[in-house]
Amino acid sequence: MAAHQNGSEANHSQSLKHGLKSRHLTMISIAGVIGGSLFVGSGSIIYNTGPVVFLTYALGGLLVWFIMRMLGEMAVLNPDSGSFSTYADRAIGRWAGFSIGWLYWCTLAMLMGWEAYVAGKILNNWFPFIPIWVYMTVVIVALV
Repeated sequence: MAAHQNGSEANHSQSLKHGLKSRHLTMISIAGVIGGSLFVGSGSIIYNTGPVVFLTYALGGLLVWFIMRMLGEMAVLNPDSGSFSTYADRAIGRWAGFSIGWLYWCTLAMLMGWEAYVAGKILNNWFPFIPIWVYMTVVIVALV
């Protein structure tokens, strides 16, 4: 048994490397921010609504899981370099692909405005002598 363990340790030392690259640290920091934001945001919702919110989160997560599985099956069946709107185009019709593509773009455009506003509010709390709209403009220019 000791020989088997030593052999497996030798294989691990040859195939695995110690150390983190910048991409690993980026993914760890993104996961930390998402996890922290999820718990902070969930805390106020749980406080206001009670524990039934766990059932709502579970149902929402199950729905997202089903959608991702369906998109994965469509991507395996019909690989395409386009977005998910191409699947609606093929399955439902040209109008569906067009509508989904533009609705997605409009959602992201509005979301960018909201994120710029939130970033402006946060930065205005740190440096109140600069108006929020200046921060919003800087964030939008930086993102675009």
